[in-house]
Amino acid sequence: MLSLDLLKIPNHIAVIMDGNGRWAKSQGKDRLFGHAAGVEAVRDTLKAAKEFGVKYLTLYAFSTENWSRPQAEIDGLMDLLIDAITSELDSLENNGVRLLTIGDINGLPENCRKGMENAIEKTKENKGITLILALNYSARIEITKAVQSILLNEKNISIESITPELISKHLFTKNIPDPELLIRTSGENRVSNFMLWQIAYTELHFARIYWPEFRREHFIAAIEDYQNRERRFGKISEQIHPII
Repeated sequence: MLSLDLLKIPNHIAVIMDGNGRWAKSQGKDRLFGHAAGVEAVRDTLKAAKEFGVKYLTLYAFSTENWSRPQAEIDGLMDLLIDAITSELDSLENNGVRLLTIGDINGLPENCRKGMENAIEKTKENKGITLILALNYSARIEITKAVQSILLNEKNISIESITPELISKHLFTKNIPDPELLIRTSGENRVSNFMLWQIAYTELHFARIYWPEFRREHFIAAIEDYQNRERRFGKISEQIHPII
């Protein structure tokens, strides 16, 4: 029986999709087999997020550090990315999904970049869930670029005018609310240079399964975990739940 409180669903959920390669190895397959299998987990997670009223779903798809992987794996990942976007575009449009990216997509191969730009353009008017793919993404680079943008674009900048709100306005996520819940699969308990600014008060859920195994029930379990926590934002329990 579904035990979620539908009035307390996170507005924004972010996911570090980890474990594709290790899952493939456990199946006696190569790493690209695992990445391909992970696409089904993306479909299932997006469908569940839309079902429960999540407004933003961010998926960590490719980091700047991933460029150091073997070239054959990188090439396969890029091919898989463009194939997935092309094949899923009609479904995204039909289901009201708006697609966005964060990261430096100009650093992607031209066919991938153009495919992403085309999908973003075609879904920009959709009013349902927003699916955000973190591609060629690094949180440290994001923050660095935000500081550079402030120096280049803000007029009469002073020390006093540099505030958290101003920095947030210059991040890749400037028009996206911070995630309330971050899910990481594969059993690793770290955030790996992902949304370091935005997850200051995000609840973290570490699933002990590989990403290709992640399904609706695991997504529900992560939200249940989130709903069972008390979010205090530096306050004490009595301030959050005052005794009458």
